[in-house]
Amino acid sequence: MNVPKVLKERAAKLEAYYQSHYEALAPLAARCFLNTMETTVKELADGTHFVITGDIPAMWLRDSAAQVRPYVKYAKDDADLQKILESIIVKQAQLVCVDPYANAFNESANGAGAGYEDETRQNDHVWERKYEVDSLCAPLYLGYCYWKETGIDKIFTAEYHEMIRKIVHVFTTEQDHRNSPYTFRRYHCVKTDTLPCKGKGRPVNVTGMTWSGFRPSDDSCCFGYLVPSNMMAVKALGYAEEICRDCLGDEALAGQCRELAEEIRDGIETYAVVEHPGYGRIYAYETDGYGNHILMDDANSPSLLAMPYLGYCDKEDALYRNTRKFLLSADNPYYYEGKLAKGMGSPHTPAGYVWHIGIVMQALTSDSREEILECLDMLAKTHAGTNYMHESFNPSAPEEFTRSWFAWANTLFAELLDRLMAEGFFE
Repeated sequence: MNVPKVLKERAAKLEAYYQSHYEALAPLAARCFLNTMETTVKELADGTHFVITGDIPAMWLRDSAAQVRPYVKYAKDDADLQKILESIIVKQAQLVCVDPYANAFNESANGAGAGYEDETRQNDHVWERKYEVDSLCAPLYLGYCYWKETGIDKIFTAEYHEMIRKIVHVFTTEQDHRNSPYTFRRYHCVKTDTLPCKGKGRPVNVTGMTWSGFRPSDDSCCFGYLVPSNMMAVKALGYAEEICRDCLGDEALAGQCRELAEEIRDGIETYAVVEHPGYGRIYAYETDGYGNHILMDDANSPSLLAMPYLGYCDKEDALYRNTRKFLLSADNPYYYEGKLAKGMGSPHTPAGYVWHIGIVMQALTSDSREEILECLDMLAKTHAGTNYMHESFNPSAPEEFTRSWFAWANTLFAELLDRLMAEGFFE
């Protein structure tokens, strides 16, 4: 992929800055910043752009939005970057309209897939049909961010308008999952790759929140209300409301977005807050609305840790601060410590492995200089000499890692470096 000039210039500036201010991170700065654009973005025959995750040749709605989002701030005065980002936004709207319950898509309707014979509604465009609430939030985040940074609203086409309608319809339907047409069953696989109860998932109460079959890790939810994804939905629907009102002239749909966001937020604050004996009132990771909760977090974003980054609350919010203390402690069952690093992992990867995305997100949501420096030190020591971030790694032996080519982790890390440079963190 030809990299737009503005990104090349920013990458060179990043490398020079860290060569002067944090030499151990300098070899990672430019290459991680450019990794998504250089290696995962492909222009298709119809002029749209397809974004793979790295070592998997499919386009995840969540990952692709996260991979290119840090580039948006540089698009205002660069026509080449505008063309790429606008065509990715168009592609995401196309894919949601193909199947709003799918999480990952093929480059074309070629029938390729993850290699399983899943029992669900099939479509040749779809790589995998694991329904994840955050997959529908991601295109709204990217489109809104692009509009606000550039002032360009031509991206909000009739197809984008239809995408919003489909998202609202699905989120509303899944407020009472008993009415949903969605089921998913996968055979001869690990338990977390399929849904119980004949593919319908475990029963949930009606709470105002919207149901999700799977987590951002693509692992199945234990309880159907995935709280971080519902938090992301609240914000995404707020973006959709503004787009519908100010750009699409659809006051009725704007009102639906607003009401739905209010219902989901009320459900979160009513059903997803738990009194913890050691940390006080904290958010649960999942709940079924019947009083059952899971207290944990997963390094994949959206996570509870990432909520200020994703705009649901401020870093100073009391509930968030209590929750964050819990998440970054041994009381979180997926928080691990080793000789060289500590941080959140995931049930999706080997027990004891820490995620680079988790460490980066910890730094991005911190106001503590000491904590940010500690995170940077861990990142500098755990890339195993590759000068790239990985999915997860052994915090005592970082040469043991998963996914050597995981563009989202590289982009998010580069976003952290870029933000610290812009803030003059080391000066």
